[in-house]
Formats: sequence, structure tokens, C-alpha cells
Amino acid sequence: MSANGWLQIGIFLALALAVTKPLGIFMARVFNREHTFMDRALWPVERLLYRLTGVDEHHEMRWTEYAFAMLLFSAVSMLVLYLLQRVQGYLPLNPQKFGAVPPDLAFNTAASFTTNTNWQAYVPETTMSYLTQMAGLAYHNFASAAVGIALAIAFIRGIARREKDTIGNFWVDLVRCSLWVLLPACLLGALLLVWQGVPQNLKPYDTTKLVEPQEVSTTGPDGKVVRQTVTDQVIAQGPVASQEIIKEWGTNGGGFFNANSAHPFENPTPLSNFIELFCIFAISAGLTYTLGRMTGSPKHGWAVWAAMAVLFLAGVSTAYWAEARGNPLLASVDQHASTFQAGGNMEGKEVRFGIANSVLFATATTDASCGAVNGMHDSFTPLGGLVPLVNIMLGEVIFGGVGAGMYGILIFVILSVFIAGLMVGRTPEYLGKKIEAYDVKMAMLAILIFPLTILILAGISSLYGFGTSSIVNPGPHGLSEILYAFTSGTGNNGSAFGGLNANTHWYNTAIGLSTLIGRFFIIIPMLAIAGNLARKKYVPPSLGTFPVTTPLFTVLLTGVIIIVGALTFFPALSLGPILEHLLMGAGKAF
Repeated sequence: MSANGWLQIGIFLALALAVTKPLGIFMARVFNREHTFMDRALWPVERLLYRLTGVDEHHEMRWTEYAFAMLLFSAVSMLVLYLLQRVQGYLPLNPQKFGAVPPDLAFNTAASFTTNTNWQAYVPETTMSYLTQMAGLAYHNFASAAVGIALAIAFIRGIARREKDTIGNFWVDLVRCSLWVLLPACLLGALLLVWQGVPQNLKPYDTTKLVEPQEVSTTGPDGKVVRQTVTDQVIAQGPVASQEIIKEWGTNGGGFFNANSAHPFENPTPLSNFIELFCIFAISAGLTYTLGRMTGSPKHGWAVWAAMAVLFLAGVSTAYWAEARGNPLLASVDQHASTFQAGGNMEGKEVRFGIANSVLFATATTDASCGAVNGMHDSFTPLGGLVPLVNIMLGEVIFGGVGAGMYGILIFVILSVFIAGLMVGRTPEYLGKKIEAYDVKMAMLAILIFPLTILILAGISSLYGFGTSSIVNPGPHGLSEILYAFTSGTGNNGSAFGGLNANTHWYNTAIGLSTLIGRFFIIIPMLAIAGNLARKKYVPPSLGTFPVTTPLFTVLLTGVIIIVGALTFFPALSLGPILEHLLMGAGKAF
């Protein structure tokens, strides 16, 4: 570890803190339909969209209608993306002449991008045409992010409103989020990335001669190893910058290239790396202040932000320590940082980013439901790889994905307030609303469906050949690969641990289903809580009311997240990364 590394981590968190209030105020004004500096340009576009689609912008929805509109929109979007992949060979903007995507892979990708997971069981630059990348994948990066933010705003309205049956209009929230929050930032951000060297074109791939021909070994259809000399290299390119920026700003994670943000065309410089890191946390941090502003309790928003920051610092510190100390099995190798080497465990990391930025990216992308990576988590040390896995297992509420992190942590807030009420022997209250049995039941349903899905599917994959045949590494590391895949899918993160061939019928189907369960089976009970809270009367605080604006609440919320989130998975983690760490100390690697 170095002072420079800690300085970069500190600057990143300070920047996230700095953007929280202004962006939070802006989003509160957008969704409260108050005046903003962009209204003059965007109001005509908004009204035109309502006129073309027949949306009544003044109509308010009950939570059931809001949920139905969201499910209908998601289902149609998913079907369109599936069909686009299946017929891309007949469509334009396909200079590489890619054919149809296989049915199971097309289902997996459609489900993944619809749910803001962006799990990719394929090599994008050799599978998807430019049209599919732009009209299919990049579109869903906007749409799924907008849906997540709209749902978070609906939940906040449910908390803020009193004796009302409605929580807003899904179509209005979707449009305003897309026009005011996502598009302007992405237009500017794409230009910044182009400035840094990220391609943005529709040219066919280039082929160039290698300066030094390379000998490679391939396995033929008969199973025999064939050695051949490679003299040419294909340089993939395309409309990268426009997809890259929404990948981070919308916490999607699906890359234009297989190497994701480790690829020099997606993330060429330390500055582009920092821009992408900032984009991952910006909206999610801002939503904490939006929560405080819309509910009339800014201090509560800051208390939630503080809980997120504590968990973030705990994760990044652990991962940084684990990676900077290196691999103890390489005792004969100098792993100390110096003028001539980065030091620590540099396997799977880009030299241009180093240990600190690789660890920071891995932590941030799994704190949020982003899934973009600038290094390979499979190459991290056992404890270093444990941190991204645990971050997702906590529900990605540490700032979290756009919207998803906010409504995820609000479910933990409901549970924390309920526990506090039990400790003082009073009916729990949250910002003037009594938390009753129905609210707690829905919160527990949302919390329990997550580990249940992960552990069942990971258990099946660990027992049968159709699951174990895909892992590259044996022992506890192989279990970590399987566990990470289903945790990433169900948690709508999308990052891959690596070392697992996920492009099989079983994994495409199972992970595709897990993304749908992890998204919609949590959203429905969350909206039910929002609708129930909106109908309740305001209860003035009393001496027995547990304050949700103090450091004590931050400590309680942090503790509940760790106990409910992390300890649920502790037995599985003990058999995976924890066991691997102990065996590494005993001199065994996998």
C-alpha cells in the first residue's frame, strides 16, 4: 500500500461526497416537476413524447398499476432485444457479417440487459453487430437504468406522502429520468471519453500485420493440439464511447469488448478510468440527498450516505491490503513496490492502473450494481476476491446501482427501524410512519428471495456435471467461480469472477432466470411497501421514537446490513474464498 494509492481512493470518495448534494437536489426537482435549468430545451421533447404515446402526464398510479406498467415495459423491451439478436444477420450496420445469436444465449443476454445486470456470456466484438450493440444493448443501458431510478423515486414518494393511494406515474418518471438525468450527462461524458482515445465510429474492423509473428496453440475438433503461426491481428472498433459512458453512468457494466474496462479502447488512460469510476457512484450518491430532500429530512439522507461510506471504506481497505501484500507463495519474488515495479499481486491487473485503481474499481463496481471491470477478479488473492463477492451479497446497497441501491437500502432501513422498535418496546416508526407487520413481511420477502436464489442455483451447479464441467480451477476456487456467477446474476451486477465457461445451455438459462428473479421478485414487495406507506397517516415523533438522523442509526443500519447480508452467506464463503485463503497460507494454490 502507498500514500499515493490512499490519496486516489480519498479523492474518489471526496468527489462522490461533493456531487451528492447538487445532484440530489437536481433529481429531486426533476421528479417533483420543479423548475430546472434544462426545462426550456427538454419540456417540448417531453410533451411530444406524451402526445405520441398517449400518456396522460397528470394521471397518478397506485402501486399495483405502477408495477404493472413497469413489468409490461420490461417484458416488451426484453422481447424486442431477443428478436433483434436472433435476426441480426439480416439487418444493416453489421460490417463483420455476424450471424444470429443462439437462442439460449439470446435469452440470457435479453434478460440480463433488461434487468440492468449486463452479464455477458459471449465475446461482444465477435458476436454482436453494431446495430445490436446500439439499438439493443446501449438502449437497454438507458432504459433499465431509468426504470431503476423511477422505482427508487416511487419508493421515496411512498415514504414522503401522507394518506394517498398513489406513488406517481411510471411513464412520466421514466421519460423525465431519461431526458433530464441520463442523456445530457452521457452526451458530455461520451465526448470526454472520445477525447481520451475511446473510438466512436461505424467502420469495419481493421486487419494489421504483426511486427513479430506469434506461435499459438489451438485445440482442433478431434481434440488434438495444433500449433500455428499468427501473422495478422484484427483490430475491433465501433461505436464504443456512446455505450461506455452509459455503461458506467447507468451502472450497467456491459462492455463493448470482452475485456470490458480493462480494454484500452474502452478505458485508455488513468483519467478515463477516474471518469468511469466517478460515473459509477454519482447518481447513487445523489439519490441519498434526494431521499432526504423529498422526505423533508436531509439529515436522514446523510445518515444513509454515511452507512454506505463506512461499508465502502471497509471493503476497499481490505481488498487493497490483500492485493498490495502480494502472494505469499511467491516467496522468492520481490513483491515490494518500488520505482521499477508496482509491487503486490499484479496478476490480472493493467499496469497503467496499478494495484490501487484496480482494487478501487473492483470495489466500486460491486458496491454498485455496475459490473464493469478493469481487472480480472479471478486473479485477485482469495481475500481480495472475497470483497467484490461480499459487496454483491450485501445486496449492492453500498451506494448501489442507480435506483436499485436506494430501494435496496431502504428495505434494510425498514428492517433496522423495526429492530430498533423491538428493542425499546414500541411500535417502530420511520419518518412519521408506523412500520407494521405488512411492511416487515414484504421487506423480509425481498431480502430472503436473494440468498435463496443464489444458494439453490449455485448448489445445483456444484453437484452436477453440467455445472462443474464449466469451471477451470478445482477446489474452493472453482466453488467461488460458481458462487460469484449466480451472486452476480441475482444481484443484477453482471461482473464475472472469471474462470467459468458460462456460455452453456445450463448457465445461460439458469443465470438468465436468476437475473429476472433478482430484479422483479424484489421490486414487487418493495412497491407494495411504498404503496402501503403512502396510505398511512403522519405520526408526530415522541420520546420513544428512534431517530433516523443520528450516528447511532448509521451504526445500526450498518450492523443490520452486515448481519443479514454477510452472515447469510458465511457457510458458502467458508467453503470458497475463506478456505482458499487458509490453504494458500499452508502452501497450496488452485
